[in-house]
Amino acid sequence: MTEETSSSLLHRARLKALFKRGLVTVMIVLLVYSSVALLYASKTIYKVRRNYAVILETLSGERVAITRVGWHIRLPLFTRLELEVPLMNQELHLGSSDQPQRIMSQGNVALWTSAMLTYRIDDLDRWGIENRSPQTLLQNDFDGIVKDVMQSETINELVSDRVRIKEDIYLTLKDHPLNRGGPTLEEKYGIRIVSFVLRDTRYGEKLAEASEEKKRRELIAEAENYAADLEASRTRKLYAAYSESINSLRGTLKLGNRETPALFDFLNQQKWAAAYQKNQQGQNTFVLNNTN
Repeated sequence: MTEETSSSLLHRARLKALFKRGLVTVMIVLLVYSSVALLYASKTIYKVRRNYAVILETLSGERVAITRVGWHIRLPLFTRLELEVPLMNQELHLGSSDQPQRIMSQGNVALWTSAMLTYRIDDLDRWGIENRSPQTLLQNDFDGIVKDVMQSETINELVSDRVRIKEDIYLTLKDHPLNRGGPTLEEKYGIRIVSFVLRDTRYGEKLAEASEEKKRRELIAEAENYAADLEASRTRKLYAAYSESINSLRGTLKLGNRETPALFDFLNQQKWAAAYQKNQQGQNTFVLNNTN
């Protein structure tokens, strides 16, 4: 065997060894990555973020609130992550939607409205441990309270007195018990209500058209009443002027009550005479009654 052949075989052996080492390294890296990914996917290793908390169920069935920020390890298959709870301000929309919801006011008149509640969780034990599905329960209670308050108001008050109704709903949500002798919304869920806002309050399309028609009729009736008042005022002024003229004429001529019929006959003849002078077509004679 020559020296060149021996060198070539040695070079090939080194390449094979290097390839095996690289393959083993890649396999180890993939195995470690897959193990970490599996642990993270199964939430054996989990992270608690800032302003968040985690409700953990242990093997004994106890539910514990984890609030310390950072990475945590739990026993797989023996413990379970039940709920992740945000601790910052949260929003809750009427009907679980930011779109207007249809409600009935007092008098069974349909109204479209949207509302939003802002709250934050203060008691994790009461929120996540004493209540199952607290978000769903809170949504149902919130919708019921808002609709109860709004349905007790008339349609005009819901549209024109929004500020008072908004404050009434806020106080009801914050201070009034859900049932007689029961807890308030804050006491039941361990939350603190921050604010409540009525975002939209409006009629339905048909009711809006009827309202516009009613306003139009009211404006027409008001205009007719104003015109009637003007006509009555003009008539009163003319009558006053006519009466004053008659009294002045009687005073000038020194006429008594007996001569009043003769005076009115004379004025009546003067009226017809003036009409005859203005329109003489088709009439050539005019007769005056013989008076005193």
